Amino acid sequence: MGVLTRDVGALAQAQSIDIPPIDYAAIAPILIILGAACVAILVEAFLPRHQRWPVQVGLSLVSIVAAGIALAVYARSGGTGVTTLSDTLAIDPPTLFLWGTLLALGLAAILLIADRSVEPGGSFVSEERRSEGPGTMSRAAAAVSGMRTEVFPLALFSLGGMLVFVAANDLLTMFIALETLSLPLYLMCGLAKRRRLLSQEAAVKYFLLGAFASAFFLYGLALLYGYAGSVKLQAIADATAGSDRSDTLLFAGLGLLLVGLLFKASVGPFHTWTPDVYQGAPTAVTGFMAACTKVAAFGAILRVLQVAFEASSWEWNGVLWAVAIASMVIGVVLGLTQTDIKRMVAYSSVAHAGFMLVGSLALTERGLSGTLFYLLAYGFSTIAIFGVISLVRRSDGEATHLSDWAGLAKRSPLVAGVFTFLLFALAGIPLTSGFIGKFVVFEAALADGMAPLVVVALLASAVAAFFYLRVIVLMYFREPAADGPTVSVPGAFTTAAITLGVVVTLLLGVLPTLALDWANVGGFVS
Repeated sequence: MGVLTRDVGALAQAQSIDIPPIDYAAIAPILIILGAACVAILVEAFLPRHQRWPVQVGLSLVSIVAAGIALAVYARSGGTGVTTLSDTLAIDPPTLFLWGTLLALGLAAILLIADRSVEPGGSFVSEERRSEGPGTMSRAAAAVSGMRTEVFPLALFSLGGMLVFVAANDLLTMFIALETLSLPLYLMCGLAKRRRLLSQEAAVKYFLLGAFASAFFLYGLALLYGYAGSVKLQAIADATAGSDRSDTLLFAGLGLLLVGLLFKASVGPFHTWTPDVYQGAPTAVTGFMAACTKVAAFGAILRVLQVAFEASSWEWNGVLWAVAIASMVIGVVLGLTQTDIKRMVAYSSVAHAGFMLVGSLALTERGLSGTLFYLLAYGFSTIAIFGVISLVRRSDGEATHLSDWAGLAKRSPLVAGVFTFLLFALAGIPLTSGFIGKFVVFEAALADGMAPLVVVALLASAVAAFFYLRVIVLMYFREPAADGPTVSVPGAFTTAAITLGVVVTLLLGVLPTLALDWANVGGFVS
């Protein structure tokens, strides 16, 4: 036995252990967000219920700010264009831009989620606490103790998954990040305080369809591994550029992979979950999902198309042209028929996903920077829109039917004015971020020879403007109903989130140069 022990020890000494280098400064934002999410879980486990809300809110906001500071320090140090963790993560200029966008949007979303003034006690209140009578505890104490604060660690885990998703340099890491960002969202969609059956139905639909889309992604990953012998994006690109292997595996794998990514980005015709989930989920969660998930999904789409499949673009380009056109047509046509404002914004997001896909198909630096700018602009406008929607309320919750918004300008001119400005941004009216976003995306597509697709996008934009203008006409040129909804006075958190969205939407429309320059600093590394 002693001889065997000595032989094993000698063998262990002879073999050098290859430990992959880790650039901790580069991945600090991911570590901070996921570390804070783990701490938030401990807060849920050990703190009394009445102490959790302030601790969770403070922890979430501080962690996002700290991650933003770490990102800024790393970006200013000039440390870009590196891969780390055995080349599973690529930290390049587009990654830094997407991380900054996600953290800023995540901060605004956490502010909306944390608000307890618009909905007394917050939008996430446990059923058993709401059912207690007034004799068991005071109303204020019941509201505080009953708030579902587990939404904060769920949001942080989802945000951390998004940060990994846009930086993933191989398909397996991308799949793990996809599940990390998706599973918390499925739970968050079912936590609404009011209309709980609708909320839970939305969560189940999202989960089932999301699991189905993840299966497509995983099957596509397996086929691409069989084609290239690796899941790394650069290895797939090398195999695509010079290989005598069967193209059946390549294009079947790419098709299945894109189904999973396009589902997450709400691109038609893979959008079927979007209107139901946007309508049923708590409005703050809908804002988080609509803004941040769109950024994460298109960040991954841009990386996959430009790094792994650029060499074969002439073969799949036509298919994605058809998908982009389908998304734009579905979004604008079905958006015209909606009577619920959250469903209308959901179909608007499907149309915008088509516009973003136009920029993604321009496999140039102008197409990349234009799409990144569009994601930034759309994200802030969307967060602010859902913040405003949460203010218009009836006794049973938010007033989301379009008829409830009639005459809103007479009840609250300020809220109507802010909402009008944000709708103008979605429509792409000049002096808003939406106009600049569409301009740079369409200009990049024209420069890449996609004039017919740009014409379709311009026509879709013109049609989409109708259902935005319909809401504006309702607010300003119709009389309010006597029993119409009230406009809640927003608390500090909701006010901050809406103000942030409106200010960024205005600044990106009037002074877009800084953001465009930041988005135009280089391409992906692998």
